[in-house]
Amino acid sequence: MTALVLALLAGALVGLALGSLGAGGSILTVPALIYLLGFSPAEATTASLIIVIVTSLTALLAHARAGTVRWRAGLLFAAAGLGPAAAAGLLSAHIPAAVLTLAFAVLAVLAGLRMLRRRTPSEDVTAPASVPRATGAGAALGAVTGFLGVGGGFLAVPALVAALAVPMSAAVGTSLLVIIANALVALAARATTEVSLDWALIMPFIATAVLGAWDGKRLAAKVRPATLQRAFGTLLLAVAAVMATGTLL
Repeated sequence: MTALVLALLAGALVGLALGSLGAGGSILTVPALIYLLGFSPAEATTASLIIVIVTSLTALLAHARAGTVRWRAGLLFAAAGLGPAAAAGLLSAHIPAAVLTLAFAVLAVLAGLRMLRRRTPSEDVTAPASVPRATGAGAALGAVTGFLGVGGGFLAVPALVAALAVPMSAAVGTSLLVIIANALVALAARATTEVSLDWALIMPFIATAVLGAWDGKRLAAKVRPATLQRAFGTLLLAVAAVMATGTLL
């Protein structure tokens, strides 16, 4: 199977996950780039930022049209993460490949377990907004995005609900605004590093990811959310096991 076909298939899978679950799908991007397309960890995390920006921007426009983006809360949350995202983006280029891969495997385990344990949250938000909590959570998310090249939606959504009292109906759309801001800053920081990117594979990946996201929305309307979460959580745990085993052996 050629690299181009693999890029198209991997992009479609990432888009399907993003469209059906709203968050967490970008975590599949880095391992797909490494194990299917032969990217190094540094190249994969940088290319992942580009893919995350384009796919998240597409989804953000849809949420904005639907009125499910809390712009003020999202900008406040994002502002706290811009500095950490830039610093982590610069640091990432100097980290050994094995360390990056293991760190990503740990993140995939956390995301997978969260998917397996997550229940459909209530729309009723009782906790008051907390700027200090939002600042801390925003900084942590920015660092994760800059370091590992992932959107971190599975972290941003509950943080927005808990720290800024954003209702679940607007949390996913608002998280996309945060993700785009962090990813743009992290990508700008990496622009000074010597990482070559294979655009002949990245562009088809992005194209099918965007198309797959629309199919994911239709899939979400037909399949129970809990079923999708269990399937995706199991897949993430399997990916994490492969990455950790390949690095340690």
